[in-house]
Amino acid sequence: MTFTTFAASCSGGNLFGFPTWYHYLSSTTDSSGNCTPVISGLSDIWLIVAAVIEILLRVAALAAVIFIIWGGVQYTTSQGSPDQTSRARSTITNALVGLLLAISAAAIISFIAGSIH
Repeated sequence: MTFTTFAASCSGGNLFGFPTWYHYLSSTTDSSGNCTPVISGLSDIWLIVAAVIEILLRVAALAAVIFIIWGGVQYTTSQGSPDQTSRARSTITNALVGLLLAISAAAIISFIAGSIH
């Protein structure tokens, strides 16, 4: 028995919660539980592009978190030096702005792809 479901129900869990490239596509599931994404038109190509962009934005958010941690280490080890302290604050501020942009853009992409889907 083959029936159509959404690929999100077929996808396994990822370590960092990254979506798969076929996250927004419809898929077919066979009797053994294997999922196969179905590309049926041009709008499905845009859904794949949206999923890839969402993956890249999540990688950018992860990089921003790493830079926040790195800025905190720089701030802690600056030993009160005004120059090093201001560079560390700048690193943290820029990373927070980047994290905010990445999260906002991923939310917008997810909303748009969900409405196309």
